[in-house]
Amino acid sequence: MNKYALSFKSPAEILKYIEEQDIQFIDLNFTDIRGKWQHTTQHASAFTKELIDDGACFDGSSIAGWCDIQKSDMIIKPDISRVTYDPFAAQKTIKIFCDIYEPTSKKPYSRDPRSVAKAAEAYLKKSKLGDTAYFGPEPEFFIFDDVRVHTDTNHVSYMLDSEEGAYNKGRDYPTGNMGHRPPPKGGYFPESPVDSLSDIRAEMLTVIESMGVSVEKHHHEVAPAQCELGIKFASLLETADNVQLYKHAVHNVAHSYGKSATFMPKPINDDNGSGMHVHQSLWKSGKPLFAGKSYANLSETALYYIGGILKHARALNAFTNPTTNSYKRLVAGFEAPVSLTYSALNRSAACRIPHTNAPKERRIEARFPDPLANPYLAFSAMLMAGLDGIENKIHPGDAADKDLYTVSSEEQLKVPKLCGSLKEALIALESDHDFLLKGDVFTRDLIDAFIDLKIQEIAKYEAMVHPVEVDMYYSG
Repeated sequence: MNKYALSFKSPAEILKYIEEQDIQFIDLNFTDIRGKWQHTTQHASAFTKELIDDGACFDGSSIAGWCDIQKSDMIIKPDISRVTYDPFAAQKTIKIFCDIYEPTSKKPYSRDPRSVAKAAEAYLKKSKLGDTAYFGPEPEFFIFDDVRVHTDTNHVSYMLDSEEGAYNKGRDYPTGNMGHRPPPKGGYFPESPVDSLSDIRAEMLTVIESMGVSVEKHHHEVAPAQCELGIKFASLLETADNVQLYKHAVHNVAHSYGKSATFMPKPINDDNGSGMHVHQSLWKSGKPLFAGKSYANLSETALYYIGGILKHARALNAFTNPTTNSYKRLVAGFEAPVSLTYSALNRSAACRIPHTNAPKERRIEARFPDPLANPYLAFSAMLMAGLDGIENKIHPGDAADKDLYTVSSEEQLKVPKLCGSLKEALIALESDHDFLLKGDVFTRDLIDAFIDLKIQEIAKYEAMVHPVEVDMYYSG
């Protein structure tokens, strides 16, 4: 755990800390089905031992995809083992990760994503296939200077603007146009002044570390205005929590600079989208289970884990790529995978085995997820798919060590593909979800609620007249 992380073992311990540090407010944070962080704030005087032990009631019917109004009371309960300072609050504030409980049964709420992640970790230990699952996500994002959206009855459009965009090379700026900007697909690792976002990324990383997350690096990504920050891997639940802090810091630091950050997978046409590559490995009794002597120095366990990921990938898409926009990114030619294959080093495969000489660093990397995935649900679903692969000895077949974007059309047709739309993904999840139900990690109730919520998004998207349709058909 990072040196800035706060963790308390008892109500008395955290209440003493609040008093000694003159904390004014306590933010109770939880995550909705879509993966968005929510919060309610308690004054320090109202944050009591009883609230910590028993939780506080709130209206769950106002959270999208949760309970109906006739049974709306839910309980939010602080997890005092995971606490952080809020660097953006004007008053001295700490934030506490919370879990949601049913008010009558007092059991974890089946639609609470964080409770799902806890159940997934418990299932792993009960299965005896391992005791720890490590996850290392790489969420990418864009930073824009101006964002304008119209979804009116007679005006449907959006405009995203960044000084780094090649579309601004001829623009007249009051202070002059300096001309230093990356070309399309040319933003990977340039030095300043071509990389104009180094300072803001550094501040983001500093803030993330101050919130208790161990950090590693930052760099410009392939597209103009696109960035990535590196955080260290951790256990499934801790990593999912860390992703929420990552997003919170990115959004708010950008806002403080007068800019806007987005984790939308494909905000810009004809350039790379934002992925969230997820590194994964299993350990048991302090020993790595993915190191061995098979392909790319993987163990049979690791290959079976990959087999489970590939077998269930189309169902996983519903959680790892949960928006209509996600499938604008999953197209050939932009470093996002479309084929259900695995390979060492090959970045066009759905699962990649990163190069390392250290057995402890042996892992697999799922390259298809994107950063709008709910981290608790996506990581838990991938773990359950991998464990299903191990339990049933699902071998992934031969590796694909050639560039899958350049093979012939005939060869491409033989390779199974990821879903091409959110609707396809929901259909796949509906027909392939038994592996998620093991150990009551996911429930049928949660899956149904998730599908219903996403169908609403699809309906809204499909009903909207698109500018491209007007361009193609207006004079028809």
